[in-house]
Amino acid sequence: MPAAIMVQGTGSNVGKSLIVAGLCRLFRDRGLTVRPFKPQNMSNNAAATMDGGEIGRAQALQAKAAGVAPSVHMNPILLKPETDTGAQVIVQGQRAGTMRAREYGRRKAEFLPAVMESFARTSAAADVVIVEGAGSPAEVNLRAGDIANMGFAEAADVPVMLVGDIDRGGVIASLVGCHAVLPEAERTRIRGFLINRFRGDTSLFADGMTTIVERTGWAPLGIVPFFAGADRLPAEDSADLDSRLDAAGARASTIRIGVPRLPRIANFDDLDPLRLEPDVDVTFIAPGSALPGDLDLVLLPGSKATIADLAALKAEGWDIDIRAHVRRGGAVLGLCGGYQMLGQAIADPEGIEGASGTAEGLGLLDVATVLTGEKTVRPVEGRTDSGGLAVAGYEIHMGETDGADRARPLFRIDGAAEGAQSMSGRVQGTYLHGVFTGDSFRADFLSGLRSGRRQAANYDVTVEATLDELAQHLAEHVDLEALADIAGLRL
Repeated sequence: MPAAIMVQGTGSNVGKSLIVAGLCRLFRDRGLTVRPFKPQNMSNNAAATMDGGEIGRAQALQAKAAGVAPSVHMNPILLKPETDTGAQVIVQGQRAGTMRAREYGRRKAEFLPAVMESFARTSAAADVVIVEGAGSPAEVNLRAGDIANMGFAEAADVPVMLVGDIDRGGVIASLVGCHAVLPEAERTRIRGFLINRFRGDTSLFADGMTTIVERTGWAPLGIVPFFAGADRLPAEDSADLDSRLDAAGARASTIRIGVPRLPRIANFDDLDPLRLEPDVDVTFIAPGSALPGDLDLVLLPGSKATIADLAALKAEGWDIDIRAHVRRGGAVLGLCGGYQMLGQAIADPEGIEGASGTAEGLGLLDVATVLTGEKTVRPVEGRTDSGGLAVAGYEIHMGETDGADRARPLFRIDGAAEGAQSMSGRVQGTYLHGVFTGDSFRADFLSGLRSGRRQAANYDVTVEATLDELAQHLAEHVDLEALADIAGLRL
């Protein structure tokens, strides 16, 4: 087996995913073969893999950091919430059904063999595997049958580093509290701790580090200052979105894009290449707020529960705002679930999203969607139907969409029409995620919103450079020798 270490956290959104990505790039740059791994993830931001499945967006970014193609075995269990109490369960990249939280809690131990098989496959060609936990091991009420944190760490016999987020406050209590509630064997498995997102002079926390060491006996592995470049990397957790887009909205811009904040938003990393453009302002429209009247584009994002999100959109009165926006000559783009919403109707005869029935769409495209149990997951390459620009992206959706406006497709994929446009061309829809990562297509699309607009950003170069910055950031603030020793790695 290769060297391995598991990065667990005192809670959700403490920066585990970013730490893992940075370590993957750092060890790759030292000439090691690195693989990321996350036994169980919960996210509606997914990526399609070349081996025909889907994984969490964070693991796709971590694979990029490691310089390898993402695989379904890097994230064998993916939970995609559809309601407050239920989620679609993806096993080794494929949809295994939908379970309510209580049912999954009873059955999660059944997925450990698949997790261990994927870990063995991921480890086979690696010098070191960086494993990411989920939530916190201190959630002892979830310990029975656990496959996300200590249950996996024990099954795979992997040592643990615990990350605490000082930016949210109470980091001493959160780390010492984890030590207090864990059984002795699990306390011992945690070999060190890391303080993340520190702002200011790190020497001011020296006494805090001493207190944690005295209370836990864990090795101090470093204090990592807040990494400002994090907002240039794809986000996985919707908790990140408000701060990112509020910051983006503060800068001078010429193109305004409004995104209604839907309850079950999915694949919102589609927005990242747009918000990194220096002359584009991407703003989420919060519930209770009307869509601004000066938007250039209303973008309806993907959704994990399209019919429920369509109802939420109408309840906010955003359907009225969108129609008014179109009457003023504004543009609308629907991505995946947003595309389905733009049509005449969404039928769910099999009750895929809940009770069977049909929901009336926004009626801005002459298409209709029928949801089915068969799921499409695939990376794609093609060209724009008008102009022949090369595009690349991926599909992750359930349902088939057809109608008269598909005679005006956005793209050609393997010669077949994809997407739809209204007769005016101002309302468009597509199932393709990730197309805005292509610099030429993004520049062409934005130029269509504002004539004379010029391309300014190279998205992939930005992401690669930011991963390099992140690796250097960790190299400067983490005790790599101690971390490598814990992992069983010789640097």
